[in-house]
Amino acid sequence: MPRSIFFATALATLAQCFSMNTAHSDEGMWLFNNPPRKILKERYDFEPTDQWLEHVQQSAVRFNSGGSGSFVSGDGLVMTNHHVGADALQKLSTAEHDLIAEGFHAKTRDKEFKCVDLELNVLMEIDDVTKEVNAAVKPEMPAAEAQKARRAVMNDIEKASLDKTGLRSDVVTLYQGGQYHLYRYKKYTDVRLVFAPEKAIAFFGGDPDNFEYPRYDLDVCFFRVYENDKPAKIKHFLTWSEAGAKDNELVFVAGHPGRTDRLNTVDHLEFFRDKTFPSQLNTLRRREVTLKTFGDRSLENARRAQDDYFGITNSRKARLGGLAGLQDPSIMNVKREDEAKLLKAASSNPKLKDAKSAVDEVEAAVNQWREMYFEFGLLEGGSGFNAQHFHIARTLLRLAEETGKPNADRLREYRESNLESLKQELFSEAPVYDDLEIVKLSDSLSQLTELLGAEHPAVVAVLDGKSPRERAAILIQGTKVADVATRKSLAEGGLKGIEDSNDAMLRLVRMLDPQARKLRKQYEEKVEEPLRQAYAKIAQARFVMSEGDVYPDATFTLRLAFGQVKGFKEQGKEVPPWTTIGGAYEHAAAHRNIDPFQLPESWIKSKDKLNLQTPFNFVSTADIIGGNSGSPVINRDAELVGIIFDGNIQSLVLDFVYTDEQGRAVSVHSAGIMEALRKVYKADEVADELQASRKRSAGRASRATR
Repeated sequence: MPRSIFFATALATLAQCFSMNTAHSDEGMWLFNNPPRKILKERYDFEPTDQWLEHVQQSAVRFNSGGSGSFVSGDGLVMTNHHVGADALQKLSTAEHDLIAEGFHAKTRDKEFKCVDLELNVLMEIDDVTKEVNAAVKPEMPAAEAQKARRAVMNDIEKASLDKTGLRSDVVTLYQGGQYHLYRYKKYTDVRLVFAPEKAIAFFGGDPDNFEYPRYDLDVCFFRVYENDKPAKIKHFLTWSEAGAKDNELVFVAGHPGRTDRLNTVDHLEFFRDKTFPSQLNTLRRREVTLKTFGDRSLENARRAQDDYFGITNSRKARLGGLAGLQDPSIMNVKREDEAKLLKAASSNPKLKDAKSAVDEVEAAVNQWREMYFEFGLLEGGSGFNAQHFHIARTLLRLAEETGKPNADRLREYRESNLESLKQELFSEAPVYDDLEIVKLSDSLSQLTELLGAEHPAVVAVLDGKSPRERAAILIQGTKVADVATRKSLAEGGLKGIEDSNDAMLRLVRMLDPQARKLRKQYEEKVEEPLRQAYAKIAQARFVMSEGDVYPDATFTLRLAFGQVKGFKEQGKEVPPWTTIGGAYEHAAAHRNIDPFQLPESWIKSKDKLNLQTPFNFVSTADIIGGNSGSPVINRDAELVGIIFDGNIQSLVLDFVYTDEQGRAVSVHSAGIMEALRKVYKADEVADELQASRKRSAGRASRATR
């Protein structure tokens, strides 16, 4: 069970860390095209070269399912977390073979399992397109016109880049509208599973240990990317470190943090505290109960629901920690002081004059958001229809509608540069289970009714005189969109075929979509665009005040973080930075070997073979957040010394404020991974490939740091 969250950081320390999002201590999720060279030189006497940065950048991998990874051999071997790979494992599993629970090991490459819809992205190039985007949006434009113009230019920039380079091209909004960068990615869609341990050791300790420390987890998973049905030949990959991370050593994390809100105004954060986080927690708690009840009915039910269930429980605990941070007066007081400092500077410096009005503009936009929050989230956000069938049906409808428009006018998801990725997901062969879908949809329809009211026109139309449970069953049993051949036929038939279809779920989305689109348009024009324009002004003011020493909030794009391997003090006790493999056996025994503290049989049988003093997990001060899961942890020589898999409970405030008093990133140690591969799993071919890659790349990697 989650324990009470202890935030011991003093107000003065928070003020130092938080002010204006400038870098102090080991703070920062830095852009690869604007790395913290000065800070690293002054603090650690380390100067990353352009070659070092390019090598690390192109060794890092993004998983479209959410999470990070890295190339660890020249033959396309990728390492990430077990829980990042769990989506692929779930989709490859059957009633007879549960790959999440049992694990997987392909002893030869012809035995590697091809994933059904996994896409991996590697960032190859970055271009600053801020001038082009801003030039399309004239100062005198009303918000509606500005939003349309911005969307059009971003869509067109991406398409031109895709046509020219063949690389996936995404215009990324940074500093919440202060800058726009074009990211070009090498995309891999033939991805095959190589190795995964059992869930019992990958998530040893389960929910009670989640976001806690000490930890004893082998949260790793290996995939391989292929091109033309052969293992891809990779130029940049990380050298494996035999020794792994050392105490107080400088380490780096190259990964894709999902989202932070450190630049937000006080009013914006209060909206999160009072509205969005409590609402999200309510949704997560009811879905957790729904999935737990479904899973408890049978072992097969539990297998079908387990990946969803893990995601829900993980998010619930993360949101609880984030809300605790927002409810901490010391954190909010620091944010108020920071904002007051900005406004004071704006009143005396002509270069900052727009910042004052921008803070008021954020407040006005947030007030608009408050008014439409539930209706927008339930109808356009889709939280009122928690079923894959619904999202498939709506994607089919909107795909037909949007591709009939010029690229510049399309919704962002349907822009030309994103269509290939969208279609790969839409036509995925992953199994869809009607019984689970009915349960999920029934619960979300019940919540839809609860939040909007039974007399709301959308609720009346959706339920059609039935109870949520009855209506969910009718909708799922009356649709064929779970069948991939049917999906493809509908997509090929275009808008007329979808409009003529008598499919129950397609009828539902056709009925709802006009209202959902209206809400989206209202949100984009009254909330999204005003927030973007206001935060762009605030960002410019912060640039001036910090002399450019400021990093943007996380956007699930590649960032470089750094820190030291370092323990912390909790409730008066020193928590060492390391755990050992032997500690896992002690931890299991202390909990009487009862699930989730029950080691898998493979580990019980292998105990006598293992060096129990081998480092297993460790913590560092690196600045990480959700999305960093699977990120490589490297040393100065770009050697892989570990892999991020979690943060401790005190790190959950990092959405809003960085602190290294107790907050820590939690990683699996490279030495522990190698020990387990060889002595528990006899995965010598994987271990050999990792060690061989060291010999092949050691010269290049070491030269890149000098």
